[in-house]
Amino acid sequence: MRNLTRRTFLSTGPLASLLSIQQTATQPPDPNFPSQPWTLVQEMVTVSHGNVARVKELVRERPALARAAWDWGYGDWETALGAASHVGNREIADTLIANGAHVTIFSAAMLGQLEVVKSFVVAAPGIQRTRGPHGLTLLSHAKAGGSQAAAVTAYLESLGDADPRYTNETLDEAATKELAGTYAFGAGSRDRLMVTLNSRGLAIKREGAIERNIFHLGGRVFNPAGAEAVRIRFEPLSGRATTVTIHDGPVVVTGRLT
Repeated sequence: MRNLTRRTFLSTGPLASLLSIQQTATQPPDPNFPSQPWTLVQEMVTVSHGNVARVKELVRERPALARAAWDWGYGDWETALGAASHVGNREIADTLIANGAHVTIFSAAMLGQLEVVKSFVVAAPGIQRTRGPHGLTLLSHAKAGGSQAAAVTAYLESLGDADPRYTNETLDEAATKELAGTYAFGAGSRDRLMVTLNSRGLAIKREGAIERNIFHLGGRVFNPAGAEAVRIRFEPLSGRATTVTIHDGPVVVTGRLT
């Protein structure tokens, strides 16, 4: 009879099947483990714009998702709290903060935390000119907070520079049509840029990605929402555009009209 040790008992005794089940259940559930699943990260930021029930469900399962951030394109980063803040959803914002979300001047503005906002401005003069996700201004966040943020709104209005808007030179209908179209930059099925007109103006979208509105700086040069340093250039400078080139730091992508 072989000696019964703790190791052999655990491997052959009644606990063996239970241990096997526990080991199987704790296997990495996602290819990017230990990073949290990207699909959940994107969902967390998306639902933080208004789906209170799903937000609470997600943070109950994974509290760290309260700090989730997602790049909607060209470096337009948005956190879950940033989403709740710019739409003025106080319940979601409070839920996220209670679960560890990092508060910002934007969340403070929406929540009506006047002394916090003032402290930010004193500590970092000019911060009131910093834009939030999608290029939305600090003043717009305060206004999203409604009557509970009225004092913050008044304070920011008194500063005179907390609502910087993007340059967006007007394009008439004919000029817009000369830019719209599909531009291919590779042989892949997703290597296409679609330029379209929506209710807010011109927008650009990679196949399978999220549509981003673009703002006209002049001379057929644009920047996308939330990405002031990126440049999108259409050529030639007049008539039907045949190419669009995106300059994003060291990345340069040129698409040709199909």
